[in-house]
Parts: sequence; C-alpha cells; structure tokens
Amino acid sequence: MSETSTKAPDPMDIALGAAVRIRRRTIGMSQEALAEQCGVSFQQIQKYENGANRISFSRLVQIARALRCRVTDLMDVFDGPDRETATDLDLLTRMRTPGALELLAAYERLAPEARSSLVSLLRTVAPERVKESEAA
Repeated sequence: MSETSTKAPDPMDIALGAAVRIRRRTIGMSQEALAEQCGVSFQQIQKYENGANRISFSRLVQIARALRCRVTDLMDVFDGPDRETATDLDLLTRMRTPGALELLAAYERLAPEARSSLVSLLRTVAPERVKESEAA
C-alpha cells in the first residue's frame, strides 16, 4: 500500500493562518484584496488562512505589509511559554470556526448583564466536552 498525502495541517500553520485571517478581517480587507496585493489567487489566501498551505517567510513579509502590520504582530502567538503558546494556538484554531468572529463582535456589543445571560444559556445548551484525560 502507498502512503497518502492527506496529512492534517500543522497546528502552527493553522495558528499563523488564523492570525492572518483575524488581522485581515479586523482591518476590513477581503481575501481578494489581500491576494491582489500579494500577487496570488484568493484561493491561495484561503489555503494560507486555513493552514492547508504553509506561508513562506517572503510571503509572510508581503502579507504583513499588505495588512499594515509587522511580521512579529502575526507571530506573537508563538512567543509565550509553552503552556501559554498552546492556549494561544488553541484559541486561534477555535477562531477559524465559521461565525466565531461575528459572534465575538456581537458579544462585545452586549451589555454586561446580557453577556452573563448569554454565557449561562450557552453553558446549558452546549456543555463543555469532557477532556480526553478526564475520560480515561
């Protein structure tokens, strides 16, 4: 049997892609506009943002310039201690969930009481998953 190349994206590639997506959306730039400024297709930007394709350093510099930020701004997630870095990578991975950014933006606009009520409701209808280590 031959080995297939359906290897899952590396968590660091996913996190860097998520950081690019968050920055792009924060400044209101479309994938098409970013792609045009970097000389690639918008499909390539999608692959970068999903972590499906790795971003070379030269391309990362182009992306940072197009997003009007420093390369280090996109890579801050990798600077913390191992535990902090793992938490940041997890957060960036979760931010890839469709609707996550829109949900966060709407949440920020809520009054504190409404936020508390919403969190209580969500805990009721979507209980946290049992961690694998707790299930064992």
